[in-house]
Amino acid sequence: MTLTPRQEEIKAAFLEVHGSWHDGWQSILELDPEFLHAYLGFEAVPARQQHLDAKTRAFVGLAVDAATTHLHAAGIRHHVAAALAAGATTGEVMEVLECTATLGIHAMNVGVPVLVEVLAERGLRTAPAPLDAEQERIKAAFTRDRGYWNPTWDEMLELTPQLFEAYTAFSSHPWLHGTLSPKLREFVYIAFDTSSTHLYRVGLKLHIENALGYGATPQEILEVMEIASVIGIHTVTVGAPILRELAPEG
Repeated sequence: MTLTPRQEEIKAAFLEVHGSWHDGWQSILELDPEFLHAYLGFEAVPARQQHLDAKTRAFVGLAVDAATTHLHAAGIRHHVAAALAAGATTGEVMEVLECTATLGIHAMNVGVPVLVEVLAERGLRTAPAPLDAEQERIKAAFTRDRGYWNPTWDEMLELTPQLFEAYTAFSSHPWLHGTLSPKLREFVYIAFDTSSTHLYRVGLKLHIENALGYGATPQEILEVMEIASVIGIHTVTVGAPILRELAPEG
C-alpha cells in the first residue's frame, strides 16, 4: 500500500532509532501507525538515556530474545546485527549466547527445593547432609570460576554433585575463555531472569547483587530491565502480519 505522509514520518523516525525494518513493523504501520509511534517512544527510552553503551544494549536485547523461554528469531537477528554494527566481535556475541544458555539450569533451581520439601514432609529427609571432600572441591571450583557462591546452589550440590560439577564446567566456559567483563555477563543474566517470559526472582536478586558488586550502577541495571520490558510488542509483530493477511481490507 502507499503510505500516508504521517506513516512515512513514523517509519523514518522508527528507522532512525531502531535501525531495522521487517514485515511485522510494516504491518503495524499499515494497521495502526499511531500505535507504532507510541511503541517507538517506549522502546527509545534506554537509547535516549544511554546509561549503557550501544553494544551493551544490543547484548541485553539479544539475551532476552535468544533466551530459551522466548526464542524470537527476528529479534535475535536484529540484536546480533546491532551488536556487530556497534563494534562487537563474533566471539563476544557468541559469549552472550553461551551465558544465555545457562537459563535451563533453573529447572533444577526450582525443582530441587520442591523435591527437598516433599522429602521432608514424608520424613525422608530431616536435615542437609554435610558435604564430603568431593563436594567441597566442586563448590570451591564453582566459587573460583564463577566468582561467587550462593545458598541457592547448596541442595543441588548435596543431592546431585555430578550434575552440579558438569554445570559448573558448562556455565564457567565463558568466564574462563571469554572476554566480556563480569559486570556485562551479570547484565545478561539479569536480562533473561527479569524478562516476562521467565520472571525468575531468585536468580534476578542474585545477579543484581553480583552486578552491583562488579561496579554496576542502579541506573545501568534499570536500563537492562527497560530493554527487557519491551518484548510484549512481539505479540503484535507476530500477530499483525497474520491479521493483515486474513483481513487485507481491514
